[in-house]
Amino acid sequence: MSVFTDRRARLLQEMAGEGLDVLLLYGNAWQNDYLRYATDFGILEGQALAIVREDGIALYVDSAIEADRAALECTGIEVVHAADLLDEVDKALNRLSNRRIGTAPARLIPRKLAARAKDLNLGDRTSFLDRLLMGKLASEVDAIRRACKVADEGYAVFRDAARPGRADYELIAEAEAFFRSKGVDDNFQIIGVGGPEVRGMAPPSGKKLKRGDMVTTELTPCVDGYYAQICRTLVIGEPTAEQNKAFALYREAMEAGIAAVRDGVTAADIARAENEIFRREGLGDYVTDQYTRVRGHGVGLFADTKPHILEDVTTRIDAGMTLIVHPNTYHPVVGYLVLGDVVAVTKEGCEVFTATPRELFGQPA
Repeated sequence: MSVFTDRRARLLQEMAGEGLDVLLLYGNAWQNDYLRYATDFGILEGQALAIVREDGIALYVDSAIEADRAALECTGIEVVHAADLLDEVDKALNRLSNRRIGTAPARLIPRKLAARAKDLNLGDRTSFLDRLLMGKLASEVDAIRRACKVADEGYAVFRDAARPGRADYELIAEAEAFFRSKGVDDNFQIIGVGGPEVRGMAPPSGKKLKRGDMVTTELTPCVDGYYAQICRTLVIGEPTAEQNKAFALYREAMEAGIAAVRDGVTAADIARAENEIFRREGLGDYVTDQYTRVRGHGVGLFADTKPHILEDVTTRIDAGMTLIVHPNTYHPVVGYLVLGDVVAVTKEGCEVFTATPRELFGQPA
C-alpha cells in the first residue's frame, strides 16, 4: 500500500468521524501541503482547489499544463482543467450545498468562495487538517526517514564542493544535481558565506568562498512528497578557537532541545530548552525575533510546516510527529551559525534521523 493510499484512507475515516461530508482544499506552488495530502499533487504553477468526498476526489486546476501533468501523475482522482477556476468550483459546490463542507487552509480560500460560507455551509477545518499533517502515519515517517538519508548524502556532496574561490551558487548547483540524480523533484536550499557580517541565509548571490569563511546551509530534499531538512556549518580552513567555542554552544542548545522532545510536551518546552543555553551565556537577545525566526519546525508535506518551535507556541507534541530542532541564529563574535537534526517523536523521547556528525567541519583551504 502506498503512502498516498494510506493517507487517503485515513482522511476519509477522519472526515467521517468529524461528521464532514466534503472538504474543500486550496493549494498553490508555495503552500501545497493541504492540497497534496488529499490529491498527492505537487502543484508548480497557478492555483488549484480539490473537492474531497467519500465517493471520490476532484482536482480543479487553472493551468492547462498542470492539468495534463496531474492527469498523468495522480491516479484515482478526477482532474478538471478550469480556466475560470472559481466559477467551476462555485458550480460544483452549489450542487453540494446541502452537505457539511470543511475548508483548509481557510486563510487562503478565495474570497469569492469564502463570502458564500453561509450559503454553502462552509466551515473552517484548518485545525482538522493540521492535526493530520502533523501526526504522521508509519508510512509517512518512513518517507521522511528516507528523505533524511538523501539529505545526509547531499550534505556530503555540498561539503566536498566547498573550496576557496568557488562561488556559492556552484555549491548549490552540485547539491541540486546530486538530488536530481536521486529522483528528488524538489529541494529548498539557502546559504550563508562569510563571518560576523553574515546575519542569516538566503539564495546564492555569487559570493566567493575564501579562507576563514563560515559556510552555512539548509538542504531540504523531497522524497515521495515528504521533505526532510539538514542544517550544518563548515569553515574554509581550520576553525578558529572562537568559531569552535561558539559552535559548541549551538551543539549544546540543539542537544538540549532534542532531549526535551517527547510525547506530551509543547513546542514551547523544546524552544525554551534550546534558548536557556544561550541565556546562560548572556546571549538571550540572540534568541529573539530580532535575530532568528524559529528554533525548529515540523517537516512533512511542506518544507517548513507546523508546529513552529517557539516559546509562545503551545501546540502539544505527540508521538508520530516529525520535527527539525535547529537553534539557528546570529552569534555576535563569529556570525550566523546553523545546526539542525530531524527527529520523530516517540512516547519516551524521539528517534533522530539525521546521521551527519554534529561537527563544525573544516574544509581544506
